[in-house]
Amino acid sequence: METNVLELINISKSFSKVKVLHDINLSVKKGEVHALVGENGAGKSTLMKILSGFYPHDQFFGEINVDGRPVKFSTVKDAEKAGIELITQELELVPQLKVYENVFLGNEIKRHGIINENAMIRKTKELLDKMGLETNPQDVLEYLGVGQQQMVAIAKALARESRILIFDEPTAALSDSEADKLFDIIKELKQQNITIIYISHRLKEVLAISDRITVLRDGKVVHNDLTSRFSEEKIIRYMIGRELVDQYPERKAEPGETVLELKNFSAVSKSGKPIVENISFHVRSGEIVGISGLVGAGRTELVKAVFGALPAQKSGKILIHGKETEINNPMDAINCGIGFVSEDRKIEGLVNGADILSNIIMTSYKSVSRRGIINDSISKQMTNRYMEQMKVKASGIYQIVDGLSGGNQQKVCIAKALMSKPQILILDEPTRGIDVGAKREIYLILNQLVKEGVAVLIVSSELPEILGMSDRILVMKDGKITKELDRKEASQETIMRYATLEEKVL
Repeated sequence: METNVLELINISKSFSKVKVLHDINLSVKKGEVHALVGENGAGKSTLMKILSGFYPHDQFFGEINVDGRPVKFSTVKDAEKAGIELITQELELVPQLKVYENVFLGNEIKRHGIINENAMIRKTKELLDKMGLETNPQDVLEYLGVGQQQMVAIAKALARESRILIFDEPTAALSDSEADKLFDIIKELKQQNITIIYISHRLKEVLAISDRITVLRDGKVVHNDLTSRFSEEKIIRYMIGRELVDQYPERKAEPGETVLELKNFSAVSKSGKPIVENISFHVRSGEIVGISGLVGAGRTELVKAVFGALPAQKSGKILIHGKETEINNPMDAINCGIGFVSEDRKIEGLVNGADILSNIIMTSYKSVSRRGIINDSISKQMTNRYMEQMKVKASGIYQIVDGLSGGNQQKVCIAKALMSKPQILILDEPTRGIDVGAKREIYLILNQLVKEGVAVLIVSSELPEILGMSDRILVMKDGKITKELDRKEASQETIMRYATLEEKVL
């Protein structure tokens, strides 16, 4: 008979008198992959922060049992000692340290009170070999890819002999091949009777990898069952409380004049390495142009170079409304009518520790100032307007952005870009790590912007999103455009064919 290694009993949590978790009951069996799904703001991350000791036991109500015994965590360290490890999108690693130093960070092997580096290197090699990761333990972490760094984080958890691993959106920044490798490792961990709690908005992978699924909505458990009894549509129905139709809302494309055009645009790094080469394309008002390609194709580098946010030597032409324009930094781009939403909202999109108002107005001080002084009344009015437009769920304009769900943080990033009233809006991975309901809200907002004549450029790794939202699609490989596809002729197979071509064909 399978035993419950973990039980959460009547867990409740409030922030500023707002209850975000309501009597959550959750049981997880030993050696199972238990998926936790729900919209942004459903309470998944809050629940896992309670389980991992981030929120001390005196800051919530309810009980936690591990192996049938009650436990109380005052710190993350307490949870780790109980064998629970949280692995988040933002890996708790030190890039400047070597791999083995990260694996044993805070858990160093010592002999006679002295750190035994040889033992740590040897043990790290054993752990990496076990996971099939061909990485030298003495490599510096920052030189590894994101997927490899994720494996190092898992090795770190295994070095602590963790028995319950919590993965929070683990594939958000991984390529398909890296994600497949992670799934293989999770299956191997399962065979070792290690328990996995898996949080993801990617429902197909949830269905493929989990044994059981618990659905949260508005801080409550609304359904729990074996994965075999779920479908993608059924999960969505429980998540949002209704049927979701038309994930990609229909929009009749009515493109106008060319707003942004690149002619033979190239960018070279300071070391002389080509980043993007000989790029030519245009975006018209009233249309969405998608940029697709595999990880490393140069998509992000291209849009950052256009926005002036990439340190590089540039050549070729950027034309806005037919006029050649020089963009040396992001403020040049904003002044030229370009809005930009970065793929990394935590590092490049938001100022953590600051409130919603400060984040939304930070690129548009002129519009909320009078005689060079920021006008509080105008700032509040404008922030409230964009929060309402973006349907940001928050306690108010002074809520600190760190406390928002991922989807609401993304909406704040988009609101900040819209505050400058851009004629061209560039979005890099606009819906990464957010739920299906929030995605559709963003799609509806983009459709409205396009209807109002804004030219939109989207970079996305999700092919259904590219196909569902774009009027035209640019496919990239190795810093070059290999093909431009009309919406009607594009398919996942066609995009992948041109994303893997050996030679440029356009």
